[in-house]
Amino acid sequence: GAGGWSPLVSNKYQWLQIDLGERTEITAVATQGGYGSSDWVTSYLLMFSDSGQNWKQYRQEESIWAFSGNTNADSVVYYKLQHSIKARFLRFVPLDWNPNGRIGMRIEVYGCTYRSEVVGFDGKSCLIYTFNQKLMSALKDVISLKFKTMQSDGILLHREGQNGDHITLELIKGKLSLLIDLGDTKSHPSNAQINITLGSLLDDQHWHSVLIEHFNNQVNFTVDKHTHHFHAKGEFNYLDLEYELSFGGIPVPGKSGTVSRRNFHGCFENIYYNGVNIIDLARRH
Repeated sequence: GAGGWSPLVSNKYQWLQIDLGERTEITAVATQGGYGSSDWVTSYLLMFSDSGQNWKQYRQEESIWAFSGNTNADSVVYYKLQHSIKARFLRFVPLDWNPNGRIGMRIEVYGCTYRSEVVGFDGKSCLIYTFNQKLMSALKDVISLKFKTMQSDGILLHREGQNGDHITLELIKGKLSLLIDLGDTKSHPSNAQINITLGSLLDDQHWHSVLIEHFNNQVNFTVDKHTHHFHAKGEFNYLDLEYELSFGGIPVPGKSGTVSRRNFHGCFENIYYNGVNIIDLARRH
């Protein structure tokens, strides 16, 4: 009706769904009760989706977040999200409402257009980026990307070096594993290999973000909001690696002792290497 959304039946199985038409970065939400009524929602959940099929609940402090709603029909309750949501579809799910009325909501969503470059991989391909070694800094290396997939295994990133040195970011059974195998194994047998695993159930067809930062011997590995900091000992020098990065697979199977490693099957978004937009570069060239 004209006064806002009020379902015929007030129970826990109602929701109000919005299609924003395209992926949008949502930064805040606001609610009111039904106009001129005794209908308002006192608490609700917020869910989001890219497809309208599989949904994720907004979480804060690692737990599902119930938003405090309204205490009357007309006051606006505004809530700035601690973490912005990138999604096309939103669902407001009422949990409780005025006991002397029904579910009633007017809502507003705040945000802006989300700029993204997306590339799909079919499990048989990879994207190779060769960069100018003159622009290469020995001190700093930053790689960031987002991915989503329904496959539990696949190579996200690989960089080969001389003598079998390599860095590989791989999805194994739904977890992300960063393997750094650098340095002469004869002179540094114990320090030559670093293998760190982060995340779980990352094959849930939702977007997950990855950030790898390398400054001198300090490496930060971040998956979603969880970061692992570590020092790489020994001969940790990115400059021993070739000036080529491959995303989604390993170009020459069998190199660096890789046996039966699967190429990535899914989507990447906004791949950046030291500020270079790799997907945009691939599209233009």
